[in-house]
Amino acid sequence: MPEKKQKQIKIVIAGPYAAGKTQFINTVSEIETVQTEAKTTKKGEKEVKDHTTVAMDFGRITIDDEHVLYLFGTPGQERFDFMWDILGKGMVGLVVLVDSTDPSTFHEARKIINYFESRYPAPFVVGCNKQDLKGAWDPKDIRTALDLDEDVKVLPLVALDKESVKNVLLVLLEEIAKYL
Repeated sequence: MPEKKQKQIKIVIAGPYAAGKTQFINTVSEIETVQTEAKTTKKGEKEVKDHTTVAMDFGRITIDDEHVLYLFGTPGQERFDFMWDILGKGMVGLVVLVDSTDPSTFHEARKIINYFESRYPAPFVVGCNKQDLKGAWDPKDIRTALDLDEDVKVLPLVALDKESVKNVLLVLLEEIAKYL
């Protein structure tokens, strides 16, 4: 009997610089994450972290015999935003990560949401990362800061915690299912 082809579900993980996109994928991927990182050289960025994604991160999760999630993480810096267009093609869902401890990045997160909504409309959720850290904004306050509709799911997240990451993806899959 021929093997049944798995349905491939493309999910994009986007967000501002240092929001936790690479960690999100690393935490949950069943394969070693494919990363395209370079040494951080730009002033203001190299003080935050040593390396940065310049093209994409890629991970995979097998849900069952019929479904597999492909996770594509975008670069966070605007100078690499041409990759947003490449990665957005064919996506069926979007996770926008926000660093809950850094409100200075919320404006950039809103720009990213606007970009994907205008070019690749798809169900999306917002993951409020770093909820385990002191000074993290409450997801309700982040919803207000991002000026999001009440129907958009804004979820607490710790990208280092597998159950937390899985919860965000499950909520997104529930949102996607509403449109199938």
